[in-house]
Amino acid sequence: MQKAGVIRDFYGRRYRIGESDRALLGRPRGWMLGAAWAAMLAAGVGQYGYGALLPALVAERGWTWAQGCWVLALWTVCQSASVYPAARLRPAVALAVGAVLCASGFVALAGSGDFAVVLVSHAMLGGIGAGLVYGTCVNVVARWYPERSSRVALTSGAFAYGAIPFMLLGSGPAAAVVLVLAGAAALVLRNPPEDWWPQHVDPRRWALDKTVNPSLRRNRPAIRQYSVAEVVRCPESRPLYFAVACAAAVLLFDIAYLSAFKGLLAAALFAGASGIGRAGVGWAGARFGRRVVLCGALVVAGLVQLLVIGPFTLVGACLAGAACGACYALLPGVVEGHFGERLGLSNFGLFYGAKAVGGLLGVLLAAYVAGPTGFVVTAVLGVVAAVLVGALRQPGRPVLALWRG
Repeated sequence: MQKAGVIRDFYGRRYRIGESDRALLGRPRGWMLGAAWAAMLAAGVGQYGYGALLPALVAERGWTWAQGCWVLALWTVCQSASVYPAARLRPAVALAVGAVLCASGFVALAGSGDFAVVLVSHAMLGGIGAGLVYGTCVNVVARWYPERSSRVALTSGAFAYGAIPFMLLGSGPAAAVVLVLAGAAALVLRNPPEDWWPQHVDPRRWALDKTVNPSLRRNRPAIRQYSVAEVVRCPESRPLYFAVACAAAVLLFDIAYLSAFKGLLAAALFAGASGIGRAGVGWAGARFGRRVVLCGALVVAGLVQLLVIGPFTLVGACLAGAACGACYALLPGVVEGHFGERLGLSNFGLFYGAKAVGGLLGVLLAAYVAGPTGFVVTAVLGVVAAVLVGALRQPGRPVLALWRG
């Protein structure tokens, strides 16, 4: 049994040791993972499920195609903008509020055809609720599994593939499901103490020993811990922010376009691949380097846009979904590797907010620039994002040039 206390590693990072998950919770930390995963299952319906049902909703409600896309655009802006504050709230409060807001949005979407009502209730309030659920679940899992980032990717994957059943059932059942799952999670989820570390892993060895932490072979830790204010002022944060915005534009364009012009099956395959693909990308990031894998995923996300519009739509939808999902699975690790772990989730929420800009662009492209032109634009955006990520450098690390005499 480790002696309780706080220690530091070679990089100055703090670890609170000596307290087991069972001692703190009365149960294994796997309960936190399971509850967060369950809550995320219904939260993504407003994005993936709405996108799949968009053609039917437009025809049924008498909206224009552009009006239907504006609902998705505003939902995306509100969802991504509320992830950052969610990390600062108590899990029980954030999940309870998020569940109520999500459910009320789904009820309005199912029961009202008035565009203004849906825009306020589902797009605005429902989007905020989904962001609170997303940010809280990712934050709690990351805190309970500081040595296993793949658990965060597994949790975020449910946000995508959890929407598939509701693509067939509609938005009515989603209201009840999100209330039950997120409400139950609100009773279970809680944060560990600040800087908590699991007993079975030596944090100092984990920080330096590549046999204990194999990801160190391809992923260098950040030079120091950056606060949110320091990240905002840091020049190295700008390429990553714009890369996330470009990736979001590709993701949201595909969500809006696929179901409308390629069918519900293509949209379901995109959502399923987006969620399932996140489960294995953590292994790839640890083995080959998170920045390298993220760069490759963005290249794939861009280039397969040209495949989606051709005769191989279903193959392209799977590849595009997996590549876009990988971007969001790898983002927390990339942010931590550049700006530090201690405020990793707050800093992650800052970069996740770039989805508001990119998502708005992607949905409006689908609304007003449909067809080959839209796919060419998103293909370029994916490649641009890859170039930006490829150019990323850790802030504070000196660039050593070889002198040639």
